[in-house]
Amino acid sequence: MKDQFDPYPRKRFHHYALPIYLALAFVAGMAVSVYFFTSNKKVFYDESKKMEEILYYIDRYYVDSVNTKDLFETNINTMLQSLDPHSAYSNAEENKMLVESLEGAFEGIGIQFSIMEDTVTVVATISGGPSEKVGIKTGDKIMIVNGKNIAGIGIKNEEVMKLLRGEKNTKVKLGIKRMGFKKLYNFDLLRDVIPTYTLDVAYMIDKKTGYVKINQFGGTTGKEFTDALIRLKSMGMQKLILDLRGNPGGYLDAGIQVCDELLPKGDMIVYTEGLKVKSDKIYATSYGHFETGELVVLIDDFSASASEIVAGAVQDNDRGTIVGRRSFGKGLIQRQIDLSDQSSLRITTSRYHTPSGRCIQKDYHNGTDEYNEELFNRFINGEMESADSIKFDPELQYKTKKGRIVYGGGGIMPDFFVPVDQDSNMTAFYQLLNSGLLSQFAFDYTSKNQNILKNKFPDVTSFLNNMYVSESLFQQLIDSYKKQNNDLLKEINRLSKEEIKLWLKAFIGRILYQEEGFYPIINRSDKVILKALEL
Repeated sequence: MKDQFDPYPRKRFHHYALPIYLALAFVAGMAVSVYFFTSNKKVFYDESKKMEEILYYIDRYYVDSVNTKDLFETNINTMLQSLDPHSAYSNAEENKMLVESLEGAFEGIGIQFSIMEDTVTVVATISGGPSEKVGIKTGDKIMIVNGKNIAGIGIKNEEVMKLLRGEKNTKVKLGIKRMGFKKLYNFDLLRDVIPTYTLDVAYMIDKKTGYVKINQFGGTTGKEFTDALIRLKSMGMQKLILDLRGNPGGYLDAGIQVCDELLPKGDMIVYTEGLKVKSDKIYATSYGHFETGELVVLIDDFSASASEIVAGAVQDNDRGTIVGRRSFGKGLIQRQIDLSDQSSLRITTSRYHTPSGRCIQKDYHNGTDEYNEELFNRFINGEMESADSIKFDPELQYKTKKGRIVYGGGGIMPDFFVPVDQDSNMTAFYQLLNSGLLSQFAFDYTSKNQNILKNKFPDVTSFLNNMYVSESLFQQLIDSYKKQNNDLLKEINRLSKEEIKLWLKAFIGRILYQEEGFYPIINRSDKVILKALEL
C-alpha cells in the first residue's frame, strides 16, 4: 500500500535537513520542531545528550548483540507515532522508493511482476524498457538474479525490488524459465530510467462522457491530468467522471493542480492552518481546461489526503457531484525533511480545511491501532451497506456555496451514497474472484496464447470490441477451480456467469494492454460508475 501523506512541494523544502542531534531528540520522546533553536534550548541539548548516553551503555553492556541502528530507527518511529498517525520516519532505502513512486520514475529493468507459487513471474514488460528490448515476455519466470537462486525460497516483493532496481547503466543478469521450454535462458540487462504514471486510464465511456482514474497524486499528476483532459475534449467530452477510489493521496500540490483544472477562477481550493507555520489560502486560477462541464467525482473509504482535498473543493464549491462512500478522513499535512544520510522525516505541520471551513481529519487521540481499525469498524457498524448508519457531529456542520449542509470531523460524505457491492445473486462470482483463481487462470491462458491473441487483436480497441469469452474457455475456468479447490462453486446463475466472463476478459485485457484493456471492461458493471452515469 502506498504511503498516505501530503508533503508540500519538495522543491520548496529539499534544502531543509535536520542534523543528527535533532533526530536524537525525537528518540528521546520530545515533540521537537525546527523552532527548537529559539526555545527550550537547554532542555533540547540535555535530552539529546541523555539519549547518546543510553545508546552508548546499551551497546557496551547489553546481554546480547544489538543492532543499535535498528534500535535507534525503531524508537524514532515509536516517538513519531505518539504524535499522530501520519508523522513518520523513512530510512534511506524506504525514502528512495517513496520518492520514486511519487516523482514519476525509477531506475530498474522495466517489468511488472507477481510472486506466483513462490516464483517471481513477469506479468508485463514496460514498453521501451530494458526487459522488452532483450525479449523478456509475459509469463517468464525469474529463477536466478546475478547468479543467486530466488525461486522457491519465500522471497518477498520488497526483496525482489532490491535485486532488480539499481542505478542507471548498471548491469543485472537474469536466469529465465520460459513456458514450454526446459532450458534456462540467460539475459544480460542494463538498467535504465523507467517512467511511472499516476493516471491509470483516460477514455470516453460514452460519446459525451470522459472517464479518468488517478491512482495517487505525484509529481507528474498535474501534467498527466491536463493532457488527458485536452485529449478527451478533442474527442467530444462534455461530461467527466473523475475516479479517486482507492487513491491514498500524495503531494498536496498535485491535488491543487487537479482542482485548478476543474474550478473557475477565484474559487477557493483549500486553506491550511498550523501553530508554527503560516496559514495559506489557495484559489483556482483561470488555467483550467474543464471548468464548466458536468462533473462527478468518485470516492470510497480508501480515498484519502489529496483525494479528499479534490472531493472537498468540488463539493463545497457546488462544482460537481460526489458519488460513492465516505472517504478515509485524513486532514493533516506533512512536511518532508531530508536528512543528511538520505533518510527523511515527515512531520505534521498543519491541518487543511475545505473551502467551507471543514477539517475532515478523523479522531486519532485513542492511539494508532484504534485509528487504523476505524475502517474495519465501518463494516461492523453497517456503514458500508447503509448511509443511515453514519453519524456526524451536529456541531461540525458547515454549508457549501449554495447552502447545502456538509460535515467535518471524519472524511468527505458523498452526495450520493452507493453501498459496497454484495449482490446475493452473484455468490459464485465472488467466490471465484476472491479465490484468486480468476486472475491466475487469465494470466496462464494469456501467457500461453499471447502471440495468437496479439495477432487476432493487434490493438486495445480491437480487443475491447471483438474479444469474447467462449463457452469452452469459461468451462475450462470452472473445471480448473474445481480441480484446485476440491470444492464446488455455488450455483452459477446467469448474473454470475456474465460477471465471471466480463472479469476474465478484463484480466486478459490487462495483461495484453495494461489498464486500457481492463477498466473499460469492468466499468460496464461497476455500480458506482453506473450511478454516476445516471446522474
